[in-house]
Amino acid sequence: MEHGTGLIQAVIFEAADRNNIGGSAYGGQRSICCTPDLAKLEGCKQGEVIRIPSATEINWPMVLSIQFNGNDLSTQMNNAEVPIKKTGMHNLFFIACDPKLKGTVMSGRTVWKNPDGYLPGRMAPLMTFYVYMAIAYLLLSAIWFSQYMRFWEDILQLQHCIAAVIGLGLFEMILWYLDYSNFNKTGMRPVVTTAWVVTVGAIKKTLSRLLILSVSMGYGVVRPTLGGLTSKVLLIGATYFVASELLDITEHVGTINDVSGRARLFLGLPDAFLDAFLILWIFTSLSKTLEQLQAKRISVKLDIYRKFSNALAVAVIASVAWITYEIYFKATDPFNERWQSAWIITAFWDILSFALLCVICYLWAPSQSSQRYAYSEDVGEEFDDEEAQSLTRGQSNGDVSLVKQEQKNG
Repeated sequence: MEHGTGLIQAVIFEAADRNNIGGSAYGGQRSICCTPDLAKLEGCKQGEVIRIPSATEINWPMVLSIQFNGNDLSTQMNNAEVPIKKTGMHNLFFIACDPKLKGTVMSGRTVWKNPDGYLPGRMAPLMTFYVYMAIAYLLLSAIWFSQYMRFWEDILQLQHCIAAVIGLGLFEMILWYLDYSNFNKTGMRPVVTTAWVVTVGAIKKTLSRLLILSVSMGYGVVRPTLGGLTSKVLLIGATYFVASELLDITEHVGTINDVSGRARLFLGLPDAFLDAFLILWIFTSLSKTLEQLQAKRISVKLDIYRKFSNALAVAVIASVAWITYEIYFKATDPFNERWQSAWIITAFWDILSFALLCVICYLWAPSQSSQRYAYSEDVGEEFDDEEAQSLTRGQSNGDVSLVKQEQKNG
């Protein structure tokens, strides 16, 4: 009853050395455990993991053994500290070669620490990235709110929405940095804290998409309200928020895992579908708004909306191209060996969202004539040359002349 039975082995290896685990007899199927045939060919010990020493480190891959005592139904592994001297994507597997141990349940905790802290290597660059993004949002908010306060009496509802998105974006970047910084220092990632960060991000993403949709419908510039479409816009916004929140919580809250599970794929489908639906709705609405402005011959607004539609088209093309690259990146890197550049996948979407927000801020910046400009239904309405020039904000003289000419014809 005192002898050791039921061997379980913990195997730690770098992804690049994965071929040093296991072997095959006579060119057949590769086996991790040593079989009678492999024991003769490889000289391994039957019932144990096949380990081939690395060419650069004889003690690597590392194998730790745990055994049950006699007929005991449970055993405990002693705390083990494993120093890793080589940069790379490292894996930990618990393997039982004994068929009698089929169905064994394991519970426990592993702690991984890099030289700079507890953050996984693929996440560490994002902490620095969020600092730069926070600075970018801070500069944008300083520019926007200076104009916002300067022309406070002429602010539109649309510009209130833009201010809210900028504020949420800055808040989100600061929260992400604090979450990552705490994780890096303590090795702990409180569920409640991360859930709050994810929620703020989901709110910001939802408002950003609704802002683009509202602008495409002409809200605040061509029409004072969305009218009967308000309930539909709010419904799609609430649905998108729920889908985005569930996906992000699955992605970020809880155990850090480098392997994408089925739950993430399943929850990603509604989010992708809603994004595609919103893009279709945005471009349909934008087309109608452009037709309306062209029919009324409102040249200044038409020019702004054309610039906005061009920026939106570039953003959609960039998104499709990046999604294609992301699929290729993940499909060609099953063992996460390109972990050092994996952070760019996440960072791209924050950069694209910020760039599009900057375009909207430029095109619809607060000015002294915002109110008259927004709700003038016809080019025949009077507004002086100074107002027309402030609305075009640096457009060519030819555009201003065209507006003047249309006023005279009106």
